[in-house]
Amino acid sequence: MIKEIIVVEGKDDVTAVKRAVDAELITTGGFGFPKGVMERIKSAQKRKGVIIFTDPDFAGEKIRKKIAAEVPGCKHAFLPREEAKKDGDIGIENATPKSILAALEKVRTESTDKRDEFKQVDLIRNGLIGNEDASIRRDELGKILGIGYGNAKQFLNRLNNYGVTREEFVQALDRI
Repeated sequence: MIKEIIVVEGKDDVTAVKRAVDAELITTGGFGFPKGVMERIKSAQKRKGVIIFTDPDFAGEKIRKKIAAEVPGCKHAFLPREEAKKDGDIGIENATPKSILAALEKVRTESTDKRDEFKQVDLIRNGLIGNEDASIRRDELGKILGIGYGNAKQFLNRLNNYGVTREEFVQALDRI
């Protein structure tokens, strides 16, 4: 059982997550956030902690950022896009219990302190920007580190804000 409360986008996501783990969940109802949802998330964060687990798409990322901006100290789980696809649709609801469990096992806490362990030069030196397969390399590295896919700027922010260590980074690079 997961002690934190998992925040997902919709009812189908709840069903999928409950197939994988025993946990309490809150739905955002998409980007609209019905009245009272943000207050429930804030309360959940104070009581038990919150894991934000949104779809690996543009809307999911916007929802993640909106919650993280209003509710500091949240944990984040990222599902790889290809594990969330079904018939052209991308969402947590399409993932297998195994994929959901793997994403939740790699949960990261967002740091509130400004950190610059990693710089743009780290991305360049390691083929994560500036070459043909950079986005593929970032995608693979994001899966291994549990920080999800992002463009170069997002990826650098995630490396710094989700507590990735230099050792973890090097070990993950060796795997790709």
